[in-house]
Amino acid sequence: MIERRRYSVWGILLVIGIFSNLPAQAQDNKTFTYKSIDTINLSMEMFYPKGYDQKQSYPAIIFFFGGGWVRGTTEQFRPHAEYLSSLGMFCFLADYRVSDRHQTTPFESLMDAKSAIRFVKSLGSKYSIDTARIVASGGSAGGHLAAATALIKGYNDPEDNLSIDCRPDALVLFNPVIDNGPGGYGFERIGDAYKEFSPLHNINKDAPPTIFFLGTKDQLIPVETAEYYCTVMEKVGSQCNLFLYEGQGHGFFNYRNKEYYDKTVREMEGFLKSLRYLD
Repeated sequence: MIERRRYSVWGILLVIGIFSNLPAQAQDNKTFTYKSIDTINLSMEMFYPKGYDQKQSYPAIIFFFGGGWVRGTTEQFRPHAEYLSSLGMFCFLADYRVSDRHQTTPFESLMDAKSAIRFVKSLGSKYSIDTARIVASGGSAGGHLAAATALIKGYNDPEDNLSIDCRPDALVLFNPVIDNGPGGYGFERIGDAYKEFSPLHNINKDAPPTIFFLGTKDQLIPVETAEYYCTVMEKVGSQCNLFLYEGQGHGFFNYRNKEYYDKTVREMEGFLKSLRYLD
């Protein structure tokens, strides 16, 4: 079922101040080097769930920053990670290769995203992470990476432990780049490889449940593309909840835009509760 909600530019004020103290302060963060390529070391920051008890089992969410596979930092989703960890999830902020810093292409970025999920799953027994409740999330090009880890079969790093399935169990996508085909974002860099690289062109019946946030004035991701994506998801029997925010442009969900950060985080939390990833 496709769920569409449109919000005015001014929005409806929240009746109660659930998010007045967002983001919550995380504790006991841990940083890993999850992948090394020659002289490049890719790091990942882990946020423990509040009240962590190793005898329990916890879901996890991995965030991939946006920036067109060109730039960006893990700081983008720090507020999201701090908040969700306060609700009882492991949260990870994953770095990956981008062209500005590493002179790489979008293909290496996807390889790294898949490596990141495999790494998180490899931590499962040590940290009591439930590897059957892994969420991938990201914004813009990071949203592409999250969706692609679930839908794209290729672009696996041969140095990875390929016996570990990199596919997440749910997706939280913030104005994601889902169409890399002709007329879509990044086609000039992807070329004919879009057939194996573009999430929109590779939706399958095993696609995980997805929540999709988009502003109606997004200059990169047309509303029609998002609606078509969710229509195809529905046809293959997968859940796709699309939330449209009237008058909002690309990146509207970031913490600096507190009103829409709060609105999207509220819906994200509800989505994760509906899947029983949060109490």
